[in-house]
Amino acid sequence: MASGLTAVRAAVAAAASRAGRDPGSVTLVAVSKEASDAAVVAAYSAGLSDFGENRADALADRAGSLPGDIHWHFIGRLQSNKVRRIRPVITLLHSLDRPSLAEQWLKGAGTPPPVLVQVNVSGETRKAGVEPAQAASFVSTALALGLDVRGLMTMAPLNSDAEASRSHFSALRRLRDDLRERHPSIGELSMGMTGDYEVAVEEGATILRVGRAIFGLPRHDD
Repeated sequence: MASGLTAVRAAVAAAASRAGRDPGSVTLVAVSKEASDAAVVAAYSAGLSDFGENRADALADRAGSLPGDIHWHFIGRLQSNKVRRIRPVITLLHSLDRPSLAEQWLKGAGTPPPVLVQVNVSGETRKAGVEPAQAASFVSTALALGLDVRGLMTMAPLNSDAEASRSHFSALRRLRDDLRERHPSIGELSMGMTGDYEVAVEEGATILRVGRAIFGLPRHDD
């Protein structure tokens, strides 16, 4: 794990330098869904503080048993009936994708954690997310409901060539830039996984979701 993390950090710094960016402007979220608790603790001990899960029950269980100052991110499609399990323990929801989830996210005690709107830039039917043409309307609706919308998230198609993701990432960045003119809070771009995170940094990603490259796991959807 340590060698993987070192390599990822170095690659992020190099990509940021190529883009004329500060590496400190990029948050690395370690996708821990296939990693053991021991591996998560090792990554935490090596200085990582942000971890991502795509299963609500697994995230809730881990949040209750691992260090309390970990910042947990939910990165998968969230069923409305699981909101109550993760809402009290996460730092950021990456996958707000429908009005019913927005309404459910507001329910419960206290102020709900901030959210990102998931956008299906690739147009793949199997992927969740609002269509790019509907993103502005959906963001406006979520803000009007009282949600703290911080930015956008997308998943590029799986491809062995990282460059194939560039057009999808640049499209999300342009959409973010347009939205930010009307809604200054829309700043974050969650995009880039193990296979294409360097391209994502070059295209403006502020949050990366990387699992395999950190934990040395078999290939999955990261």
